[in-house]
Amino acid sequence: MEATRLSYRQMREPIRKLGGGAGMPTRKPVRLVVAALMLREGNGEQEVLICQRTADQPMSLKWEFPGGKIEAGESAEGALARELNEELGITASIGARVARVRHKYRNGGAVDLQFFAVREFEGTIENRIFNDVRWVPLVELPHYDFLAADLGLIRDLSGGKLL
Repeated sequence: MEATRLSYRQMREPIRKLGGGAGMPTRKPVRLVVAALMLREGNGEQEVLICQRTADQPMSLKWEFPGGKIEAGESAEGALARELNEELGITASIGARVARVRHKYRNGGAVDLQFFAVREFEGTIENRIFNDVRWVPLVELPHYDFLAADLGLIRDLSGGKLL
């Protein structure tokens, strides 16, 4: 059987077509995510529930608000209610949307993150997936190492601008 010799140009052509063009980065889809600003009055000031990722998760040991991805066919509020049940074992009454953030990470990924106020829920909070879960006064939020996508919100919450 005779071997076929391909030129360098012929070898590059199929790769270029698959990659969307020479030198063009592949775009990752925007992840649609929801998070809860679970609020309560504690010690005379407003507190919010924050959660710390585990050591084996991406962006390990960073702090975040409970929530997660919106699945196909779900509303933002429905996704948040499901996530709070899965992560914390509660049935939450999802309140108004407080903020919406779009953040691009260095790796090319992007997240569209909607934050909702949650002031009422049934059940006792159980830490089902996090390294730590705690109630924190809003003014103390800047002292925690939050995910990059949350930093603008942290600044506004601790400064009394959103609630």
